[in-house]
Amino acid sequence: MNVIVVSPPLVGGVRGGGKLKKALTLRAKELRNNSTEAEKYLWYVLRLENLGVKFRRQTVIGRYIVDFVCFERKLVVELDGGQHAQSQHDHVRDQWLKGQGFEVLRFWNHDVLGNREEVLQKIVDCLTPPPLPSPQGGGNTCYQNPQGDGIQ
Repeated sequence: MNVIVVSPPLVGGVRGGGKLKKALTLRAKELRNNSTEAEKYLWYVLRLENLGVKFRRQTVIGRYIVDFVCFERKLVVELDGGQHAQSQHDHVRDQWLKGQGFEVLRFWNHDVLGNREEVLQKIVDCLTPPPLPSPQGGGNTCYQNPQGDGIQ
């Protein structure tokens, strides 16, 4: 496997030019054509539901390809199989995406297929603008880290 290392890219582009961006775009197209069952299902639901926003799937953001993104609300939805358990690469990527202003929601594939309503509700909750901050602090956090048993 070839690993390409570049400096942190700008949102929507890659510092240094077109070869990496072209390679990522081709890979994203390949991923769209070879979706998992969970990705197929979620894509169907995101298009079918009237959520009031547009999602894209297998989209390049910087030097990364995300499963689903709503640019309007800066929400990234990632579906993970067993290969992502405790992945340092995913952590680094999530931190970079957060640094670019994106919220990152992660779900296990089996949750998307087995807890469909809960997964969709979490996405809808993240698309809903948060209420004004309370004097006690806190806030609306959308990040779901797939650690342990399913949806938290």
